[in-house]
Amino acid sequence: MHIVDSHAHLDFSSYAEDLDAVLTRALAADVKTILAVGIGDGPETMHRARDLAVKYKGNSAAPRIVCSAGIHPQEAAHADNESLAKLTTLASDSNVVAIGEIGLDYYHFENPDIDVQQRAFLAQMEIALAGKKPILIHCRTSDLATPQAKERFGAADAQADLLRLIETHFSSKGGVGVMHCFSGSADEARRALDLGFYLSFAGNVTYSRFPSIREAAILAPANRILVETDAPFLAPQPFRGERNEPARTRTTAEFVADLRGISLEELAAATTANFERLFGVSA
Repeated sequence: MHIVDSHAHLDFSSYAEDLDAVLTRALAADVKTILAVGIGDGPETMHRARDLAVKYKGNSAAPRIVCSAGIHPQEAAHADNESLAKLTTLASDSNVVAIGEIGLDYYHFENPDIDVQQRAFLAQMEIALAGKKPILIHCRTSDLATPQAKERFGAADAQADLLRLIETHFSSKGGVGVMHCFSGSADEARRALDLGFYLSFAGNVTYSRFPSIREAAILAPANRILVETDAPFLAPQPFRGERNEPARTRTTAEFVADLRGISLEELAAATTANFERLFGVSA
């Protein structure tokens, strides 16, 4: 069986002391491919995931690691010409299979202004289109925002803005991608699917307070679904609150398989095939 963790932050300091052991546990759990997300601590370190992919290439004691590169919406104020040029260079690297995670986030009061986030998002979608790379989408729904953020960002809806920008500036030009850690409504899931996007489900699908995520995991077509950890965040039940790691992709995959009424083996086969199709790699 081959499980793919389609979104993990392997370069974060959470793994500085034991990454080899983390990767060994992933293999033991049949997680044989990981997409290491390259946002770093900001644009100046977004190359770190690429460095990990190179370091572990051909290492039979670790899963296969491919990577992305991108400027997170919380770092959008730093998406200057120099950072975008660096991203363009990384996009041409054979180890980099996607641009991301990019998108919109109106969740925190401290986040950049909406127009700053949207300009950075548009610029990175252009880079993805030029490099023929899919994008990894980050979007935190506005209805879950902190009270201070709601006061700052007003009635703006991150999901609505994001889907509008994707439709106008990306999918209409042949761009594809994945809604990472999907946490929207069933209607938002359908709209993303209509735009040709894939839906990726993380550990929060196991949390009882989010029935809409489970609904989306059920309605997603078998050829458009992925699973992920978003490690070190969002550990699935019963590990919630602990540091997450790629091995726990299996726990989330088991949960999603049960929701859909299929075996873990069937879900693993489908999500691996979807990953290979979307990112143009052999997992």
